[in-house]
Amino acid sequence: MEKIVLISCVSKKLNKKSKAQDIYVSPLFKYNLRYAHSLSPDRIFILSAKYGLLKLGDIIEPYDKTLNKMSNAERQEWAQKVIKKLKKNVDLEKDKIIFLAGNNYRKFLIEHIKNYNVPMKGLSIGKQLKFLKEKLK
Repeated sequence: MEKIVLISCVSKKLNKKSKAQDIYVSPLFKYNLRYAHSLSPDRIFILSAKYGLLKLGDIIEPYDKTLNKMSNAERQEWAQKVIKKLKKNVDLEKDKIIFLAGNNYRKFLIEHIKNYNVPMKGLSIGKQLKFLKEKLK
C-alpha cells in the first residue's frame, strides 16, 4: 500500500511555461505542497482543471480554468479522465489517497477510491491555511 497525496490546482499562476509544482504560486498551494511533503508520501499529484492529473515535474503552460465554474456534467467528465490516469499510477483499491483539494475536485473521484482521507474537509480557505500553518510548525 502506498500513500498518495492529491493537491488541487489554484488560480494564481506564473505567466510562463513551468513545472507543475512551480507554476501554482498562491499561499494555499505552497502550504499544501509543503504539508504534502511532510506526510512522507510515496507520490504527490496535482489535480488540474485543464490538464487532469499532473506529476510535480510535468511541464505545463499557464491556463485560466477552474472546476468551480464547470457544470456537474463537465466535472464528471473531468473526473473520468483523472480516474483513468490515476489507475495507471496508483492502486485505487489498496493505496491510501489523501486529498488536499476542495469538494469540486474530489466529489466525483472519491466514489472510485476505497481508502481516502480529507484532512481539511469543510474548512474555508482561511481555516485551511491556519490548519496547514499549525501542522507545519
